[in-house]
Formats: sequence, C-alpha cells, structure tokens
Amino acid sequence: MSRRLTALGVALPLLLATGACGGRAGFILGFFGRNFASLTRPMDRLPSRITDPVRPDARLAALWVGHATVLVQMDDRFILTDPVFTDAVGQISKRLVEPGIDVSHLPPIDAVLISHMHFDHLSLGTLDLIEDKVQRVYLPEGGAVYVPSSDVPTIELPPWRSHERDEMRVTAVPVRHVGFRYSGDRDWMTHSFTGYVVEYHGLRVYFGGDTAYTRNFAVTGERFPDIHLALLPIAPIEPRWFMCRTHTDPNEALRAFHDLGARHMLPIHFDTFVNSSDETGAAPRALREVMARQGIGEERVAILKHGEQRVFLQKDP
Repeated sequence: MSRRLTALGVALPLLLATGACGGRAGFILGFFGRNFASLTRPMDRLPSRITDPVRPDARLAALWVGHATVLVQMDDRFILTDPVFTDAVGQISKRLVEPGIDVSHLPPIDAVLISHMHFDHLSLGTLDLIEDKVQRVYLPEGGAVYVPSSDVPTIELPPWRSHERDEMRVTAVPVRHVGFRYSGDRDWMTHSFTGYVVEYHGLRVYFGGDTAYTRNFAVTGERFPDIHLALLPIAPIEPRWFMCRTHTDPNEALRAFHDLGARHMLPIHFDTFVNSSDETGAAPRALREVMARQGIGEERVAILKHGEQRVFLQKDP
C-alpha cells in the first residue's frame, strides 16, 4: 500500500497560485482530502543516527536530515537548509520518517537558509528548537514578516543580493516557485522564494530550495562557476500537469545539475512528507533510471538515506 499523508496545509498555497499547468484545483483538493486516513500511520524510526556530524577529515560534507533539510559542513562552518525537525508541518502533514539527526546533536550553525514560506520549509517550531545554536537566518525578500523577533539576526536577501560575514558569503539566486504562506498573502507575497549560493574558503554550495526548471540554473551557473555541490529537489513528481510549474522532477533536476555546472548533486525533497500522488521510493527510483541512461554514477549524484552523511571533498593529507 502506498504511504500517503495529507499535505493540504503544505500544498494549499500552490493550489491557489495562478499559472498551474492544467487541470482543476478542485481535483487536487479532493485528492489531498482523501489522504486524511493516513494521519495515524506511525513514523518510521531510523536504526541509528549520527551523534557527532562534525567531520575533521572533510572540507565539504553533507548530512540529509530529510525533505529539504540538509546539514552542510564547509571546512569549519555549518549551514542548515530549510530546517524542519517537528513531527508534522502545518499541523496536518505528518512526517513519514524521523529526522536524520537529533536537534541536540547539531553543531553550532553559522547560517540557516530559508528558501520560502511554506510550512514544510519555514518551520517556526523548529526555529524555536534550534535558536540557541544559530548565528544567522537568511530569508527571501518579504520573508521576515513570518519570523518572530529573537536574538538571532534575520537577513532578507532579494535575488542576486549577497551578505558576507567572517569570510562566508551568502547570495540569493532566482528560482521559480510560490512564496506566500497563507491564501490571504498571495497578492503581496509575490517574491518570497529563493535559492542560495554559499561561498567559503573557495568552496561553493548551491541550495535550490523548491523550484521548477527554468533558465535560472544556467544563469546562476554562469555567475558562479565551479559549484562544488548542488542541493536540488527531485519531487513531488505527480500529478505532473499540476507540479510542473513549481517542482522539478528527477529528469529536470539532472538538467539543472548540468546547467549549474556543479561537480556533485545531492537530491532532496522526497520521501519525508507526502505532498503529491507519488509512491514512496518513486522519486529516487526515477532518478536512478535517468542517471543510468545518462551514464551518471552515484559518485557524482549522491542519493542518500535519511540520516546518511557523505564527504564530497576531503582535506589534503
């Protein structure tokens, strides 16, 4: 039986957005409504989780926590993307798999990157949990309105704007998605979504957040040559007539990887919450099929399990 869980709270902004590829929003609303029955399904527990993610041997490493949450190590700096450690998002969409690392085992975080305002990317409950570990939170243009004031500096970045501190530069780069959190915000929150490029000690990491396939990838690759690692979403895939305007599928994610000119890719945004008609495992399976046709091995595209960590660049002996 497929693992399906309602993600109405996560998907509603997309349903209300203009420019869907076809079909009717009523069909999608009905589809998500039928998934309420899965709310009682137990969350999968991981057999073991890393308790010390700091890799002294690594210049560049990444641990997939789940969905769009990745702990990235760049030398002595740590970046956390779209952190979600709660058991549910939007109070109705429940995790299928527990987070790949416990919050208590996170190292000090130099930068949190928030790609957009949807519940499965901006988790206010998670920001409360990790507040004492975080130095700065980066948000897309207009995003700070949703983040309660705290002692952690929040920095809004419109596309191509950079912020640099202590040798680490964070640049917002354009993507195509939908940024508003509630339906009443759709008229004014028209730019609250972004990707990022993080640069430190000659390393470059791209985080796509949530996006459809556009020429933005090629433009970003031209502006930031030699990206070492690209974190790219590969789902949701189906129904494609609806998802195609806001989400890359595995084939499009690989096109984006090539457009960026990145050395390595880490697929994200799959098999953590159910927010489409995809079967669990469908996205990584489809990605492997495209990789096989293109002759791309997992030394370049690392399909990680929840809680798995990969070193992409070792320190010199």
